[in-house]
Amino acid sequence: MGSLEKERTTMGWAARDPSGVLSPYTYSLRNTGPEDLYIKVLSCGICHSDIHQIKNDLGMSHYPMVPGHEVVGEVLEVGSEVTKYRVGDRVGTGIVVGCCRSCGPCNSDQEQYCNKKIWNYNDVYTDGKPTQGGFAGEIVVGQRFVVKIPDGLESEQAAPLMCAGVTVYSPLVRFGLKQSGLRGGILGLGGVGHMGVKIAKAMGHHVTVISSSDKKRTEALEHLSADAYLVSSDENGMKEAIDSLDYIFDTIPVVHPLEPYLGLVEARWEADLDWWSSMPPPSIYLFPWVMLGEGSQSTGEFHREHEGKQREDAEVLQRKGIDFPDRVIKMNYVNTALERLEKNDVRYRFVVDVVGSKLD
Repeated sequence: MGSLEKERTTMGWAARDPSGVLSPYTYSLRNTGPEDLYIKVLSCGICHSDIHQIKNDLGMSHYPMVPGHEVVGEVLEVGSEVTKYRVGDRVGTGIVVGCCRSCGPCNSDQEQYCNKKIWNYNDVYTDGKPTQGGFAGEIVVGQRFVVKIPDGLESEQAAPLMCAGVTVYSPLVRFGLKQSGLRGGILGLGGVGHMGVKIAKAMGHHVTVISSSDKKRTEALEHLSADAYLVSSDENGMKEAIDSLDYIFDTIPVVHPLEPYLGLVEARWEADLDWWSSMPPPSIYLFPWVMLGEGSQSTGEFHREHEGKQREDAEVLQRKGIDFPDRVIKMNYVNTALERLEKNDVRYRFVVDVVGSKLD
């Protein structure tokens, strides 16, 4: 993506240090090239991994840092080689915005596994400029890493699908679990877990929410339309549920054992460990003989929100019956929202109305 156009500036909200406090920040965008889209940000979801990045929990943060990787925006300008999008289109983009384009993963539509992939913030692009995220007025993204938002889907509803939604949907596709009638378990009912319930229900699955207490029963059954609710500390209930599931999504972001849940899935089971939105991944403990005895398979899901997975992105965006209960806020509330998210004080996803906010 060579330099073709003039350099632009924009305003975003950035963290300056590991305190993670965001405030207005004016900076230059990277130069646009022939395959780039210049995009006005409309909405951007808040993900738990944003907290880890702005607070340097991974030990590799660079400041100033504009977070936000669940981005929906309107195309303002397209490069001369852009063929898939036009000015005025609404598009979404996620955490990956660059790759080497020549390695095995890139050539097999698995750019998220490219060793030279470029994150949409807290990274450096090929022209040497720091990448910055979606808590900003505008962004520049290559057409390879965006997907069109269908008409009728509100921007604030579409934004979280660029992260948590695709993270849940992709393994269902990968493991051939799209057919109706399957019995799924959702372990944890937070920002990713609630999407798991809604997406699995939209596929026609019988969904059981598994939680450590009874306090989320009403919201799981009545608000999210789950079919069953299981308390993991209820020994009798857990015994009755043995072999009752075809798969489990584990979305719990803290240290926990897996053994209590393995028996819930029939002998040849699959458990997908959806941890991206709670990075860094939690420590888990599991005795190998349990998995061997059960004929089990587990996997960790990594993000897939770019051109190589646009088919899956488009599918999840167009799924009927998916209506996520997001909390829409303005940018001047973002620091409070981050604090509340860190305390798990939100049901279920904060989404920033960027275009409706006064960024200065």
